[in-house]
Amino acid sequence: MTRAVSVLAPGTPRAALPAALEQLDRVILGKPTQVRLALACLLARGHLLIEDLPGVGKTTLAQALARTCGLHFRRVQFTADLLPADLLGVSIWDAASATFRFQEGPVFSEVLLADEINRATPRTQGALLEAMEERQVSEGGVTRPLPDPFFVIATQNPAAFVGTSPLPEAQLDRFLLTVTLGYPDPRAERALLETGGRSQTVRELPAVLSGAALHVMQREVDRVHAAPPLLDYLQLLARATREHPALESGLSPRALLALLAAARAWAYLSGHDMVLPEDVQAVFPSLAAHRLPLRDPSRPVAEVLRRVLADTPIP
Repeated sequence: MTRAVSVLAPGTPRAALPAALEQLDRVILGKPTQVRLALACLLARGHLLIEDLPGVGKTTLAQALARTCGLHFRRVQFTADLLPADLLGVSIWDAASATFRFQEGPVFSEVLLADEINRATPRTQGALLEAMEERQVSEGGVTRPLPDPFFVIATQNPAAFVGTSPLPEAQLDRFLLTVTLGYPDPRAERALLETGGRSQTVRELPAVLSGAALHVMQREVDRVHAAPPLLDYLQLLARATREHPALESGLSPRALLALLAAARAWAYLSGHDMVLPEDVQAVFPSLAAHRLPLRDPSRPVAEVLRRVLADTPIP
């Protein structure tokens, strides 16, 4: 497959990507892959799920990404008593005008952090995931569009934690990618200790991009070329997951479209004008991990995905 590399032209929104990534790397120390996956998810118009322990930087990543991209950010702490109306909004009677006035909920923001989403009830989880899918909220017979861009970053504690309600498989499919931050490496952890975690606070971050620039880049991502052999490779990967003995089921056609969208965004971040197999391989684990149920839950899904990539030939 022919490699095509694009030179980022000065003055275009795409030319600001290296500066945006550099700024994010200064805040999220030692996690360049996760930072790029998060930005690729935004460029692909998807939503991101972060599964990890408390205190490893999930909220910091969400805030830093919103500020770097120049987007309005809001955070909602999901708890067992959170109601759908607390998230979506509610109509309030206005006695002065004798009409109902809609009070927008926090979902009406460009970047929404749904913190500890698996601590809320399934009803509230479903309300958010429906808004993510439809990108609109219907209340009182009126349909209200959500902002554009609209990007949800949800965090999820391990299922073994007390008071959690795991997301059903069909709802997990609403998230384009899943990432795990994990503990920092020794050098990054030492830098945190030496600076007290205050090397550059999120509130001080300048906007490197903007909503208008993101719209331009999202349209450019849609135009990243995927050659017929690359599509063959995607189908081979899907078939490998559907036939793998360790998996209950494989990637659906919708998941395959999501894989192509994520690969296009990763190629765009890498400066490619066409999707290469390594772009697909870079996003495949994050796209497939939450979509592929294992026959033996004790087996690490990452190990199965590595075998799928290793055993699938590139056309």
